Amino acid sequence: MQPIHITYLNRLDIEATALTDQEILAAIEESLAMQGRGETAIEPRVHLEPRAGVEGHFNVLRGWIGGEIDAAGVKVVGDFVDNYKQGLPSEFGVLTLFDPRIGAPRAIMDASGITDMRTGAVTAIGAKYLARKNSRILGHIGARGTAYWNVRLLDSLFDFDEIRVHSRRRESRNAFGERLGKDLGKKIVVTEDWRSCVEGADIVVEASRLSKPEPMLKTDWIKPGAFVVPYGTMSAVELSLTDIMSKLVVDDWGQCKGGKFGSLRAHVEAGKLSEKTLHAEMGQIVAGLKPGRQSDDETILFWHRGLSLSDIALGHAFLKKATAKGLGQTLRYA
Repeated sequence: MQPIHITYLNRLDIEATALTDQEILAAIEESLAMQGRGETAIEPRVHLEPRAGVEGHFNVLRGWIGGEIDAAGVKVVGDFVDNYKQGLPSEFGVLTLFDPRIGAPRAIMDASGITDMRTGAVTAIGAKYLARKNSRILGHIGARGTAYWNVRLLDSLFDFDEIRVHSRRRESRNAFGERLGKDLGKKIVVTEDWRSCVEGADIVVEASRLSKPEPMLKTDWIKPGAFVVPYGTMSAVELSLTDIMSKLVVDDWGQCKGGKFGSLRAHVEAGKLSEKTLHAEMGQIVAGLKPGRQSDDETILFWHRGLSLSDIALGHAFLKKATAKGLGQTLRYA
C-alpha cells in the first residue's frame, strides 16, 4: 500500500491562513447553493452529554459535498457554558475531512474558529437574501465567538448606521463592544437590557447562552419588516414569535425538526413550524429554487442550527489556502 498522509492545521495555522471576509462568505454561499441543488449529503447532528458534573455537551456533525470540494467531513465540537470561568472559550472543535471514494482521511484541523466564522457567514448570507436591502440598525444578543463573526460579516454587507449589542454579563458585553468598535471602526451601542437592544432593529440576531428555555426576546419588540435570526441552544423567544412571520426559513429541516436543543424546538413541537408552515431551506433560496424576500413589508425568520456542509466548505477553503502558503504539518497516517 502506498503511504497515506494527512494535513494537520492547528489554531495558529488557521489564524495565519487569514481568509478574507469575502472568501469566507463566498465559500458558505456556494455550499448553500450546492445544498439547494442536491449536490450534498447531510445527516442531522447528534449530541453527546457526558456525565461530568458540568453544563455542556458535544455536537457531532456529518456531511458530504461534491463538486470541486469533493470531501466528506465530520466535526465534533464541545459546547461548555461555564468555560469562561477558566478563561477558556465555550467551544472547542475538531474537523476531519475524508476522501469520499476510499474513506481515507485527508485533513484534521482546529474547528473552533471555523465554527465561529461559518456561523457568522450563514447569518450574513441569510440576511443577504432575506433582510431588507436598506437595513440600517442591527440588534445582537450574545457575545460568544459566533457573535463576533455575525456582526462583522453582517456589517461587511450592510455597513450599518447603528449596531447594538447585549449579553448577560456586563464585562462580556463591554469587552465585545470594545472589540467590535476597534475592528469595525465605528461606534457600538452596548445596551443594559434585551429590549433596548432589539426593539425597532431592522436585523435582530439572538445568540444567547441560556441554561434553560426562557422567553427573553418578546414578540412585540420585533419591528414589522424585520429579519430575525434566533439560534441559541436554549430557546429565548416567545411561542408567538412565528405567528408574526411572513416566511419561516431554516438551514436544514431534517435536523431542525428533531433533537432536544434549539431556539425553535417548542415551535416545532407545537406545530407552529412544520413542513406546512416552512417556506424554504436557505440553500433552496440561494440556489434560486425558491424566493427570498419579495417585499419590504415581509417579516422573516431564519433559524439555523449549524450545517456540517458549512464546516466542510470552509475547512476546504482553509486547507487549500493554507497549503498554498506552506502552513500546517503533514503527518503519516498509514
